[in-house]
Amino acid sequence: MFHVVFHEPCIPPNTGNAIRMVACTGATLHLVEPLGFELSDAHLRRAGLDYHDLARVVVHPDLDAALASIGPARVYAFTGHGGTGFADVAYAPGDVLLFGTEPTGLPADVLADPRVTARVRIPMLPGARSMNLSNCAAIATYEAWRQQGFAGGV
Repeated sequence: MFHVVFHEPCIPPNTGNAIRMVACTGATLHLVEPLGFELSDAHLRRAGLDYHDLARVVVHPDLDAALASIGPARVYAFTGHGGTGFADVAYAPGDVLLFGTEPTGLPADVLADPRVTARVRIPMLPGARSMNLSNCAAIATYEAWRQQGFAGGV
């Protein structure tokens, strides 16, 4: 399926929500350190509820390690500065959906990484600064999965 990568996430409930989302979609969640919380954090457990056993979650020391573990793949970096709309991408199984930390998004060096296939944006109304990280990950993952006919879903 798809690989959802959170680069240095800071807010436990967002990661907990993402754990629940990947459990429901068959995606894998990759967390790139440093994390702004402990994986045992009560907020993380509460948001993920009982889905932790159903989800594939992998923690990596850095982005290089995360992308190396995934192997060759197209990497879509989600940013408010992206030129391509998320629904305009033709996703394929194995694609990487890369999201930045909650307060600042993806850093410039990650956005400039030659492994990034495209910078992708989710539209918002003017004046809005950003959307919630776990909501963005869910929007993108469900669009990618929809394009695959919700393969394996019921």
